[in-house]
Amino acid sequence: MRQPLLAFNDKGIYCAQANVYLDPWRPVDNAIITHGHSDHSRWGHKHYITHHMNVPIIKHRLGDIVVTGKNWGETFTINGVTFSFHPAGHIIGSAQVRVEHKGEVWVFTGDYKTEDDGISTPYEVVKCHTFITENTFGLPAFKWLPQTEVMDDVNNWWATNRADGKTSVLFGYTLGKAQRLLKYLDPNIGRIYTHGAVENMTQVLRSMVSFPETIRITKETKKEDLLGSIVLAPPSAHGSTWIRKMTPYVTGSASGWMAFRGARRRRAIDKGFVMSDHCDWQGLLESIQATGAEKIICTHGYSDIFSTYLREQGYDARTEQTQYEGDEGEVENKADAETDEQP
Repeated sequence: MRQPLLAFNDKGIYCAQANVYLDPWRPVDNAIITHGHSDHSRWGHKHYITHHMNVPIIKHRLGDIVVTGKNWGETFTINGVTFSFHPAGHIIGSAQVRVEHKGEVWVFTGDYKTEDDGISTPYEVVKCHTFITENTFGLPAFKWLPQTEVMDDVNNWWATNRADGKTSVLFGYTLGKAQRLLKYLDPNIGRIYTHGAVENMTQVLRSMVSFPETIRITKETKKEDLLGSIVLAPPSAHGSTWIRKMTPYVTGSASGWMAFRGARRRRAIDKGFVMSDHCDWQGLLESIQATGAEKIICTHGYSDIFSTYLREQGYDARTEQTQYEGDEGEVENKADAETDEQP
């Protein structure tokens, strides 16, 4: 029986022919990395290969590593296996990995979304025989509104809170979601403040994307300075002593999970905005169809339900276990958390 081009083992997704892993979760010699979120880009590998836009991100998060950056579509061959990176549209620098050997083509998506967010390189369809897809939001209940509508809602919420003399505290993950929100906040409403973790990562990305001006919150920041402003912060800041200096404040959260009734209440959030850096149900299905792949491997998320549906549609679909979580549940990275704004 022919050995599959990519196989799942206890370290990650392994290409035996090239002796290379894709987004491994245990230390390996050679790691091809799709993007900078901590469940896909981990410390401890001897050599990292990633898209060049992702290099400063993972260096910021992982420290002194040996890393090689590649361009979109640039092919590199390891022991007869040809690899290339293609835009995933998930966050800045996020990539799909195309793997080809003896005419057989596999694509590993990492995490991806099909809506152009205006800051990430837009998702690109890559034709293949086998497609490895995430299923973070692989249920029909998930259907995203256009980004412009969501951001109009965010800015209107901020303006209302400002008129009421309150600070707006908006939670979004440090890498990706926070910058997507920042890009479309309306600075004409008021000042934009940032938690140190968000500011640190945003500074890394400013050379790649034009963002509105931000003000880092420090020990010297006064409560009266914050009134009427908006503060971008990671979810880990909610309920912390740090947030007390925002009083009086109103909280909001931008996440795909806000589509579920009760999610906002469980997280003690005043306002939920349904915005995800992953595909919704329809986006997943359309992406799979566009690849022309017959074999589909479903990984993290609602993989069992999604793969069952795909088999009913005639696909050769199965699931594989990984240690990927999706950025909607990402644990804040230690490098991001090192800030100077604690009271």
